[in-house]
Amino acid sequence: MGKTYAMLAEGQRRRGRGTDVVIGLVEPHGRRLTAQMAQGLELVPRRTMVYRGLEFTEMDVDAVLARQPQVALVDELAHTNIPGCRNEKRWQDVEELLDAGVDVVSTLNIQHLLSLADVVEEITGVRQAETIPDKVVRRAEQVELVDMTPEALRRRMVHGNVYPPDRVEVALTHYFRPGNLTALRELALLWVADRVEEGLQRYRAEHGIIAPWETKERIVVALSGKGDEEALIRRAVRIAGRIPGSDLLAVHVARDDGRVGADPVVLGGHRALVESLGGSYHQVVDMDVAEALLEFARAENATQIVLGGAYGLLHELLGDRVVARVTRRAGGFDVHVLTRERRERAKAPVLPPLTGGLGRGRFWWGLVLTVVLLPVLTVMLTAVRGFGLAGELLVYLMAVVGVAVLGGLYPALVAALGAGVLADYFFVQPVHSLTVARVGDGSVLVVFVAVAAVVSVAVERSARRARRHARASAEAGALADLATSALRDRDDLPALLERVRTTFGLEALSLLQRDGADSRRWFVTASSGPRPPERPELADTEVLVTDELMLAARGGPLDADDRRVLHGCAAQVVASWESRLSRRQAESLSERAVSDRRRAEALQAAASDLEAEVAAAQGRWSGCESVGRPRPPRSGPRCATGPSRPSAGSGRSSAMCWT
Repeated sequence: MGKTYAMLAEGQRRRGRGTDVVIGLVEPHGRRLTAQMAQGLELVPRRTMVYRGLEFTEMDVDAVLARQPQVALVDELAHTNIPGCRNEKRWQDVEELLDAGVDVVSTLNIQHLLSLADVVEEITGVRQAETIPDKVVRRAEQVELVDMTPEALRRRMVHGNVYPPDRVEVALTHYFRPGNLTALRELALLWVADRVEEGLQRYRAEHGIIAPWETKERIVVALSGKGDEEALIRRAVRIAGRIPGSDLLAVHVARDDGRVGADPVVLGGHRALVESLGGSYHQVVDMDVAEALLEFARAENATQIVLGGAYGLLHELLGDRVVARVTRRAGGFDVHVLTRERRERAKAPVLPPLTGGLGRGRFWWGLVLTVVLLPVLTVMLTAVRGFGLAGELLVYLMAVVGVAVLGGLYPALVAALGAGVLADYFFVQPVHSLTVARVGDGSVLVVFVAVAAVVSVAVERSARRARRHARASAEAGALADLATSALRDRDDLPALLERVRTTFGLEALSLLQRDGADSRRWFVTASSGPRPPERPELADTEVLVTDELMLAARGGPLDADDRRVLHGCAAQVVASWESRLSRRQAESLSERAVSDRRRAEALQAAASDLEAEVAAAQGRWSGCESVGRPRPPRSGPRCATGPSRPSAGSGRSSAMCWT
């Protein structure tokens, strides 16, 4: 509100300066102060058109072009013309005036910008029928924000300065609620601030200024393409979140020598995560990573840089050259270095698999140890020849225990049988034969194999118990970590889903909600990861938490134990979602209550003002009646004496008496 008045005031200022100014079109909407501000400015008559039996008026572009003023005032830039006009939109009429050399001062509401149409509809619940491309407004030489607080605007409406009295109540309770007005005001401030920022960047480029100007906080996070950099991104997001109005820019420097760098899949996941958290992703090509990063930060007028510290033994021993060079040459930048320990601590816990005692990798390593260790021990024992059969079997038993600890049951059984065969062949009479000459030696071999097998089983069971204990601890830790995250990031469902996705090693995860109108349709409430499933049939694993909510995962099917834990995590996510929904409903009710209270106070103030005016009017009316009303009768005669007009031939005073 106030744009048309400000436009007319600008026209009056320019006219007073000697500029030839005309009104091409103005919409005062019956507002007295706006009409008064237009007085004295030349008005080009409108063009009358008939559409569907009704008369409408539009700006007469030909008349303005024929008049050829220096400046034309044209209201409501986003207006759609009546069918039959030369141009569909008023901004197209304005472009004709600009092409003819006529400067134009126009007005626009923030909700009519095309790029903000979806945001405005989500905030207000109203889809704007008239929109204008942002590029049209960006071409303006000057953009002025006509600002007013929501409270002041609502007071103007209550006092009848905006709408007729019969429309005020509906407007205050619908579109012009304090929350709507505050959100639209913030959009306008941010959009104009971005235009100011564009002008600042253009000025810096034209004048060759490379030193950062801290007019706005911009945090640059450098990504190398490693799989553990999600914690680095989230850390940068938290830094940006502590600074209102700051920007987050993620950048990856790719090599320009044709060598294969980071995994594109990993970078795609990083890009999706950055954009889902409100940042922007960039990629530059250069051989010198540190210099390219600093050049990017200078070009974007950044103020802070977030880097990942040393990773790997070689980097920890020799130092990270990129981090060292960026830190040394940062100049006016603040540099944050997130070390490996911080990143590992920030990562979500990953559930260990429950299959097998010690895992497939250790199984194969146990077999390799069996194949290598037993021949080596046999060669050594053959060379020494002093332990006796009992000592030699004890040495083999130690080897079997070692294999059992490393590889589990089956490699240990193979080692026990192999050790028995080698002992029989090399150390039991007759030597170099698998036959046994003495019964005692055969009994010793059988006992050896039995003991080795028992030891292998004991080690395997111990490993399984340790794995189950680790699994239980990991499950408890995952649920506790998710609960803590739900309490800390109550409004950040994507962050909670990201922790669940990381915990189970999934590619993508979605929280689906059933469409109330069609139970067969689903829509995504929140998601994490690239290409999240939008329907249950597109997921590898589905967990139905309630009749309306489902957790859909992509990245391979999960076993029964993982599904059980995932169901518990899904319950936490849904609880967080319901808490957020309840909180928003409470905030909406609270906002509506505040709105109703303010409206009641405004109406009460207006009623008080009206009562005072009525009382004053009644007093003035009573005074007017008393002037023309005959005086009331008095008891007894009253007389007044004094000089009177002398009668003809008389100079005496006269007396007036009335009863």
